[in-house]
Amino acid sequence: MHPEGLDDDELEQIRRYEDFTTIDWIQDSILERNRRIRTAHSYSTPANVPLGKGRLSSWPWLWSQARKAMDVGQTWFVVSIAGVCIGVNAAVISIVSEWLSDIKFGYCSDGWWLNQQFCCWEIEREETDGCDSWHPWSNVMMGRWLVFVMFATAFSFVAAHLVRSMAKYAAGSGISEIKCILAGFVMQGFLGFATFFIKSITLPLVIASGLSVGKEGPSVHVAVCIGSLVAGMFKKFSRSQGKLREILTAASAAGVAVAFGSPIGGVLFSIEEMSHRFSIKTMWRSFFCALVATFTLSAMNPFRTGKLVLFQVTYDRDWHFFEIIFYVILGIFGGLYGAFVVKFNLQVAGFRRKHLANHGVAEAVTLATLTAMVGYFNRFLRIDMTSSMAMLFRECESGYNVGNLCQSTAQWRISNSLLLATVIRTGLVVISYGAKVPAGIFVPSMAIGATFGRMIGIIVKAMWRAYSQSGMFAVCAPDVPCITPGTYAFLGAAAALSGVTRMTATVVVIMFELTGALNYILPTMIVLLVTKAVGDFLGTSGIADEMIRFNGFPFLEKEDHAYNVSVSAVMRTELHTISESGMTVKDIEALLASTDVKGYPVVSSDGLRHIVGYIGRTELRYVLDRAKKMPRIEDDTRCLFASRDSERDEQHGASFGIEEEAAPTGFVLSGLSDGDLRFWPWVNQTPMTVSPELPLEIVMQLFKRMGPRVILVENHGVLTGLVTVKDVLKFIATKPFHEPSWDERGGLDGLLEEVWTWATDVIHRTVSWSRSILRH
Repeated sequence: MHPEGLDDDELEQIRRYEDFTTIDWIQDSILERNRRIRTAHSYSTPANVPLGKGRLSSWPWLWSQARKAMDVGQTWFVVSIAGVCIGVNAAVISIVSEWLSDIKFGYCSDGWWLNQQFCCWEIEREETDGCDSWHPWSNVMMGRWLVFVMFATAFSFVAAHLVRSMAKYAAGSGISEIKCILAGFVMQGFLGFATFFIKSITLPLVIASGLSVGKEGPSVHVAVCIGSLVAGMFKKFSRSQGKLREILTAASAAGVAVAFGSPIGGVLFSIEEMSHRFSIKTMWRSFFCALVATFTLSAMNPFRTGKLVLFQVTYDRDWHFFEIIFYVILGIFGGLYGAFVVKFNLQVAGFRRKHLANHGVAEAVTLATLTAMVGYFNRFLRIDMTSSMAMLFRECESGYNVGNLCQSTAQWRISNSLLLATVIRTGLVVISYGAKVPAGIFVPSMAIGATFGRMIGIIVKAMWRAYSQSGMFAVCAPDVPCITPGTYAFLGAAAALSGVTRMTATVVVIMFELTGALNYILPTMIVLLVTKAVGDFLGTSGIADEMIRFNGFPFLEKEDHAYNVSVSAVMRTELHTISESGMTVKDIEALLASTDVKGYPVVSSDGLRHIVGYIGRTELRYVLDRAKKMPRIEDDTRCLFASRDSERDEQHGASFGIEEEAAPTGFVLSGLSDGDLRFWPWVNQTPMTVSPELPLEIVMQLFKRMGPRVILVENHGVLTGLVTVKDVLKFIATKPFHEPSWDERGGLDGLLEEVWTWATDVIHRTVSWSRSILRH
């Protein structure tokens, strides 16, 4: 206990960030540095203890080394525990999701707790007619359809009601918010136990309801919740925002690893998509966490197949160079699909925010009922999406012909069904993603790409059979199947996933780990290259980045843009400042009551506005609240924000301005002996400053790489303004100098109008030219 009666827990409140604020990473780094120095000092062996003399003389040294080892190993211990919990949670969610998805069709007479796969272990899961143990709910199709719709409606109602009443943050994917949290945005409760528990319960219900949403995005959110809860049990991580986010980044990698059975893909996902600042140390922890989570999932073996995902397949046949033409078609589809879904889903999100904000349960139930009523009559929409992809990815050899998918006589009927499934599910994804239930977009996009790709594969295979003697198919061996439609479904799934997320390397690795087909890495890269080119041409961003912009989160993109303006065009000039001396407690109280800014620049009291430092609103409130508990504090007590002499700076170690537990303790009490209240130990005396002429791009780099909450703008030491991330984002939203975007050019409608105008003009000129020729 300290002299004032304040313990360390109370003093820790000075650094607790408020909800919906951004973390000052420079301040956090200074605090962590001071902790590290004190910890290293506490580990050192006392100098007056000679080593090697006496039986007990070496114990202090051994104890200090043991404490060092425990401190170093604590991070790996936390990562290991988080990985095990993530793996167990993913296995349970997978098992429950499978059972709930199958209970809509029937039940197992051998045990109600068995899903269709375990009930009919010896039979292909889609061929239920040959399984005596599996009983459908009705022998009449309309009866089965009615029970199917009723279960879907009930599942969606329970999930939406639980989310609305117990954990509002459990809705949606969560990836957009986690990206902002890793970048330094504070969202209290988003990674809490209630969110984790409700999302883990409702996710299987949502998947089983048949909504065109996936579990991969929510799986990342659940994994990060687990990482936050485990790390929060240890003081080393709970009081350091930087170290906590290293654990959260590793947990996000594990979330993708268990969702796709792709540990390396999970690490790449955390690098390419999630983390704002990524270090080699974080990469190793992400790799280890993903490895532990995947190993745990494999040990639990939820599918009883020895594989990590339900649709894992292996392709043995090689591809041919003439197929690159069709791979390009798949890539173009992926780019167009991503642009279409992102554009129209944002419009649906705007409509949802304006008209359906208070009707989340009714919306989810309506969508699930509509999806079940329409999807039941299409075999590729009726079963869950992972089972559908498992069927579409399969090769046609070894007698596999579930649903006549490999039957030549039914190829055009199957193609029509696949095309219809592609169109319907695309529309359902557009209106379903963003509903007030746990909802991801990874697997739905992959399912859409798989149906379209399988359709293209069937068409190419039909071309080969009809024109096997043509030059295009001359390289095909005569007695060996030349075209594998399942590979087209696999490549189509990769294209659609890349198109909607704008990820490239991560998707390549994920798809490779899903299939184990080394010889299809090059086709996958070709497809994704075309997808990225189409997306870049259309000017679309990933769905997560667009949702960040839509929600107005303070997040700067990784990509650099040139705006050709200086920071003076963006900075805030109407400032609330604090004089280094001359202000009283009453003045500070009035300033806090009349303003809502997060901090105040401290300027010189001579009227020249020379920068002395910067102090946060939280620190001001903290000191005033503690000072009021002390005697002799009046409204006219003077407040000092700068030290009087260098000896006091050196004595108390305030060179960095923001100090640790020991430094501020006693300053409130000692400051009263001179009749004033001293704030300067809490003043950041070295705030980041820039010149007004500095290009905005450099300031954006400072925010992205250094992570300050605010940057002061000074001209020869005189304060002229300040700039925050929100000021930069507000300027970017207006974009006074930039190339017109896809939306500003009218989007798809504008493009069609331009093409129509150009075509009309060409036709008009051609007709005029023809008439002039005929006249002469």
